[in-house]
Amino acid sequence: MAERIFELQGVGYHYPPDRPALRDVSLTVDAGDAMTILGANGSGKSTLLKILDGLVSPTSGTVRAFGTTLTEAALELNRSEFARYFRRRVGLVFQDADSQLFSPVVREEVAFAPLQMGLSQEETRTRVEDALSLLGIAHLKDRSPQALSEGEKRKVAIASVLSGNPDVLLLDEPSSDLDPRTRVWLQEFLGELHRSGKTIVTATHDLELASETSERCMVLDEEHGVAIADRTERVLEDLDLLLRANLIHQHAHRHGTLVHTHPHAHED
Repeated sequence: MAERIFELQGVGYHYPPDRPALRDVSLTVDAGDAMTILGANGSGKSTLLKILDGLVSPTSGTVRAFGTTLTEAALELNRSEFARYFRRRVGLVFQDADSQLFSPVVREEVAFAPLQMGLSQEETRTRVEDALSLLGIAHLKDRSPQALSEGEKRKVAIASVLSGNPDVLLLDEPSSDLDPRTRVWLQEFLGELHRSGKTIVTATHDLELASETSERCMVLDEEHGVAIADRTERVLEDLDLLLRANLIHQHAHRHGTLVHTHPHAHED
């Protein structure tokens, strides 16, 4: 039986003063899962990932990670044994790479996680070289992250998380602002990570990315609740549900006196 990574029961979250972001969300993630959280902009996807990463605590409901209730106290200042264990096993790639990248050069950015874990300089150097090679960006190691293209920044952000070698990878809208070639690379890369044994949870409104990289989908509706959780192919076949969740839209065509509609996915 696979290890239970996350278990959420009735999770809700409100931003002050009383703006709902999530309502009564229940979810399980097991080791080796490839799961997508689908939802329109503002549905609560990013908030849910931050809860899974322990960056914010829910205002209602419970979150368990690796069998332990995830609270601020459990993760306080990374001082507890569980906090160190959790941070070694879970990594989050933010939607906005610029908010994640802060070091003056790429190699220092990618070295940050292993150094924080207390690894030696030699082991850190090996981790950095491996991560840069895996992402195909070794030639960027002495460049400033802020001087890179959006696709290159995305790869550096992923490398900076993978250098810590987490078992669980959380990705927030990883395909946004990417050119077509880099989007294809991302799909293939996530597939490789999953086949290597990583547990991957992706938050996105990109239906193609969900189709190509996940086995299960959960859809958040515009009321911030769970509309459905099922196998990816079943979710993506339910066009009425996708329309209600604002993940696709109807495009009308007129041919003489006849009007008919076709569903279309939203563009990034």
